[in-house]
Amino acid sequence: MADIKKTKKKKYTSHEIAHLISQAADSKKAEDIVILDMKKVADFTDYFVICHGTSNMQVKAICDAIEETLLKYDIKYWHREGYENQQWILLDYIDVVCHIFNQSKRSYYNLEKLWADADIEKIES
Repeated sequence: MADIKKTKKKKYTSHEIAHLISQAADSKKAEDIVILDMKKVADFTDYFVICHGTSNMQVKAICDAIEETLLKYDIKYWHREGYENQQWILLDYIDVVCHIFNQSKRSYYNLEKLWADADIEKIES
C-alpha cells in the first residue's frame, strides 16, 4: 500500500482518504478490504471502502482505528451509523463512504455485487 505522509492543513484527495481508511482497517486485521471506484456509477460519493471483521468486537475496533487514524490527518467523518450494534458500521466522509461489516451482514448485503459496475481495487496486507 502507498504510504501517505501527514502534512498539516493538506487537502487530501478522495483516493488518498480511501487508502488511509484501508490502511487503518488493515492495521486491525480487517478481512477482504476493497475500494470501489464509484465515480462512474454514482453521483453521491467517489469511493466505497468495504471490509469485514470476524466478530462485533473486531468490527468496532476497525471503526475506532479508522476514526483515530483519519483524525490524525484532521479528517472527520460527516456521519456515522451502526456503531451501537456493531454489525454494519457506516462512516461517511462525503467523498468516501466506508462500510465495516461483520461477516454475515457483508455476505447478505453483498455491496460488491450490487455495485458490480464499479471498478474494484483489492487491498492486500
